[in-house]
Amino acid sequence: MNASLFAEGPRHYSVLWRESLEYLAIRPDGVYIDLTAGLGGHTRLIAERLRQGFVIACDRDAESLELARANTQDVAARVRFFHGNFSDMPKALLQYGVSEVDGVLADLGVSRFQLSSGERGFSLMEDGPLDMRMDRTAEVTAADLVNQMPEKALADLIYQLGEDRRSRRISRAIVRDRPIATTGRLARVIEEAVPRTGKLHPATQTFMALRLTVNGELEELDALLRLAPAHLRVGGRFVVLTFMSLEDRKVKVAFQSLARGGSARILTKHVVKPTREEIVENSASRSAKLRALERT
Repeated sequence: MNASLFAEGPRHYSVLWRESLEYLAIRPDGVYIDLTAGLGGHTRLIAERLRQGFVIACDRDAESLELARANTQDVAARVRFFHGNFSDMPKALLQYGVSEVDGVLADLGVSRFQLSSGERGFSLMEDGPLDMRMDRTAEVTAADLVNQMPEKALADLIYQLGEDRRSRRISRAIVRDRPIATTGRLARVIEEAVPRTGKLHPATQTFMALRLTVNGELEELDALLRLAPAHLRVGGRFVVLTFMSLEDRKVKVAFQSLARGGSARILTKHVVKPTREEIVENSASRSAKLRALERT
């Protein structure tokens, strides 16, 4: 099937969808949880392979979850929905009367829907308010960080989470141009401070650092890596897709620790990456990495 076709909403590609399904090894009567439902791509693919079982589609972005609901209408009998973060996984399972699942999937990428909506403030290519909240009920926005953090703290954030060695120059330029209210203005300020030297926009890493902080993504990832294995049945699979080295390192270390402890078996001896064909069809998948393990 073409994993980019949807009944409603923006065109969406489910990254590494064939590989994800292969490593989940879906059983028709199994129970699965997609912790990053997004627009419902992976959720739909899982549901299509179920008969007596069901998949719980979770997302912290309520707007994405509504689109996922629309995009999975024809398999609705096998899909349940839950609005929440990774750390809410036990609540999601409790709501649907299960304590263990046969598979957990987490795609840590930002969805095309979020990136293409300027008003959400994720994209440096689409001008909009400096927001970046995946859950719009959260209190802190990217504008709060950009306009209120001390210069050194902002530089440290950009260096540690954005892994950008030019962080001090960027932070100095941001503080000098405050207040900054839009993504377009922030991108221009950074580009003027550290001109483009390659294909990557010079503001990319700063935007990433701000997004990670606003949404507490690394803290939520820690919760995911702690909770998901604990709620897997013996023989259950845990599949994680990452797009940043910071995230991939956390997943790799956690999986190795579980394997050394004897509670899991790593299925991906080498990290799995998209094929050349997938990258041609969806260039956003080029940085994706998949790791999988099985509870023993």
